[in-house]
Amino acid sequence: MKSVLKVAVIGAGTMGSVHSEAYVAMDNTELVGIVDINEDIGSELAESRKTNFYKSFEELIAVENPDLIDICVPTYLHRDYVEKAAKTKKHVICQEPMATSLEDARAMMDVCEEEGVQLFVAQVTRFYPNYQRIHEMVAAQKLGKIGTARTMRGSALPSGWNDWYSNMEQSGTLVTDLLIHDFDFLRWCFGDVERVYAKSQWERGFNKMDHAFVSLRFQNGVIAHVEGSWAYPNGFRTELEIAGSDGIITSNSEDSAPIKALFRKTEGTAVSESPLKVSPYQSGLEYFVSCVQNRSEPFSNAEDGYKALEISLAALQSIKKEKVVWLKEGE
Repeated sequence: MKSVLKVAVIGAGTMGSVHSEAYVAMDNTELVGIVDINEDIGSELAESRKTNFYKSFEELIAVENPDLIDICVPTYLHRDYVEKAAKTKKHVICQEPMATSLEDARAMMDVCEEEGVQLFVAQVTRFYPNYQRIHEMVAAQKLGKIGTARTMRGSALPSGWNDWYSNMEQSGTLVTDLLIHDFDFLRWCFGDVERVYAKSQWERGFNKMDHAFVSLRFQNGVIAHVEGSWAYPNGFRTELEIAGSDGIITSNSEDSAPIKALFRKTEGTAVSESPLKVSPYQSGLEYFVSCVQNRSEPFSNAEDGYKALEISLAALQSIKKEKVVWLKEGE
């Protein structure tokens, strides 16, 4: 029987709440503590999870000595906590995006490698059952030769400590914070991106209601259109469409049957699939915990997180310079 892994969560905001709830529900983890600079919020969450609250990372380590640190603080603080965790020989789960710069992301990967600990980037979209099923269909070439893909992801501007989401240096705008999920999924399906062109409302005074369009061309020739919005009054929705020579597959979070596929060889017969009602956040964390326990390499690794961030930052560069940005040498 596998041993119980001692886990601590850094950050008591939205994701800290979601992740800590998942650890409490898992039978092979013990949530030993929650850290937050806001004592009221942190202690309230810790009490609700029946665990201990700590004001600092150092105090947590001294008292609890966890096996795994789950970092759920704002993006610009990720590097600091990853380095602290790695240097105390703790395995690390880090929220996506992993950093606000490639320099920070690479430094995080390097320190974890040097200290012999595993670094997992919580790319939750890969653990949504409908996205997993679509990836399987693409990998199995069910749609034939893929030509185009289209994604949309929209919500209101998230609320966070000190309004950090609306600070470009701290969040990287919705292009980094929100669309990185689609960049990672599309790269998982189609491989590396060759060039990026993007437009957004960010520098036109719409920082808190940003809307962005990003065009990606992959090295294999697939073209993707990625749209994102923080202009919704409330709610959250996603769309995905992939078109190939043998058919088209769509997914819409607002549909009762989230996956629909139309195949030419079956004369347009619609196939609907409903994902299992399991939290993708918990599924991902369970998977990462199993990788620590089994000392195995994850299918979604830190390098994938780095590459998704690279696409995001290229899109931001394209927005600022108003031109195509190449991720591979080209004209």
